[in-house]
Amino acid sequence: MVKLIHTLADHGDDVNCCAFSSSLLATCSLDKTIRLYSLSDFTELPHSPLKFHTYAVHCCCFSPSGHVLASCSTDGTTVLWNTQNGETLAVMEQPTGSPVRVCQFSPDSTCLVSGAADGTVVLWNAQSYKLYRWRARSSVFSIGIMWSGLPDQNLGCFFYPYLRSVDKSVIVYDTNTETILHTLTQHTRYVTSCAFAPNILLLATGSMDKTVNIWQFDLETPCQARNTDDQVKQFIEDWSEDDVSMWLCAQGLNDLVDIFKINNIDGRELFNLTKESLVDDLKIESLGLRSKVLRKIEELRTKVKALSSGIPDEFLCPITRELMKDPVIASDGYSYEKEAMENWISKKKRTSPMTNLILPSMVLTPNRTLKMAISRWLETHQK
Repeated sequence: MVKLIHTLADHGDDVNCCAFSSSLLATCSLDKTIRLYSLSDFTELPHSPLKFHTYAVHCCCFSPSGHVLASCSTDGTTVLWNTQNGETLAVMEQPTGSPVRVCQFSPDSTCLVSGAADGTVVLWNAQSYKLYRWRARSSVFSIGIMWSGLPDQNLGCFFYPYLRSVDKSVIVYDTNTETILHTLTQHTRYVTSCAFAPNILLLATGSMDKTVNIWQFDLETPCQARNTDDQVKQFIEDWSEDDVSMWLCAQGLNDLVDIFKINNIDGRELFNLTKESLVDDLKIESLGLRSKVLRKIEELRTKVKALSSGIPDEFLCPITRELMKDPVIASDGYSYEKEAMENWISKKKRTSPMTNLILPSMVLTPNRTLKMAISRWLETHQK
């Protein structure tokens, strides 16, 4: 089974490429920008969008560690970015000045290759940012095959080839049987990019409709024997200290990055933090900061629970992340559990829980269609 769990609509023009690291999603567009999102809740990082290119950005890719992002553009440059703070590390100009279409890191992160529209392929030293060698070839569209030793066999559980086509769909295949597993048809214009997350069953698809769709897979094969709960929890527990730092920044907790690094807080430690450990071990004196950290960690746990439940995401209240019993439509166009939204408004919060924009009205309208859909789903899935 596959379901659409999130749509990103921040780009102002065609989306050209999507790329995952272990904790981030990057997207780039004809609008000249690159955007970074946290995989914990798909919120955009504070230092996003990344802006430097003067023309369309065609491709973006993470280094294997995820600490560096590369982007390339029609302006003839390949740019390296620090993913933790958005700073530009290097600007590398294609020797011929031709539009750069593709870029990719070597498996050991020591080199970066860029390919341009005129057929030139350049190998860069990714540490010194110096040109190592270049040569002219035929027109370049894909350079993934230039790196040998890629562990394709290790991706069998999580990676499935896809076909992008002008019919606005994405076709997902089983590599063992060569059969079609899914045909995804949510986009309204041509699909331009697809990418699978490395450690969790997620697929991102980008389109000329300016959106990126995030799909979650629940595939019951021997290779996917672990349930989604275990996958998501293991994914978070596998976070490095740098991944946790990026998560803190995405949650607006930049002031705690140094404290967490000093105490070597990785994903496993993060998942097990308590009110007592924040006070006794991390020495966080601010009650407000402690409360916010615990709330954000609880949101991660709730995400695990929601993903493992198999409940369609549209049936979950965006505030409580629980199955809605009495859904209502707010003036932002989103549906919420009535009691949760009333509590939200009663606390004098006049902004949308989803967009953070001012609500034009406090009126809540019963969503009877959604309530009936939830009832039908419960009748089918409850014993």
